Amino acid sequence: MEKYNIFDEIPVDKSEEKFFEIFKDEKIKIEKIVSNGQKSPENFWYEQEESEYILLLEGFAILEFDDYEVELKKGDCLNIKAYQKHRVKFTSLDETTIWFAVFY
Repeated sequence: MEKYNIFDEIPVDKSEEKFFEIFKDEKIKIEKIVSNGQKSPENFWYEQEESEYILLLEGFAILEFDDYEVELKKGDCLNIKAYQKHRVKFTSLDETTIWFAVFY
């Protein structure tokens, strides 16, 4: 067993979002995602085969769904069902946004 600190390796990269796989097997995948102002491309929507549970550890983000938006701040959690159309509309420009994502 190896200890892991979720706040290790927090790069500030304005050019691209960073993805860190923490754990993966045939049923579940856990990632840390680090955003620095990134958002989904215009007219791009996620419609994933798996459900996604997210916890915002730091920063601020806005997720957009078909007909509503959800603002997320530090500590907020959200469960996105499989095939639920969504996109990242905004992440903090002046602070790093750190996501903890569980795909199942």
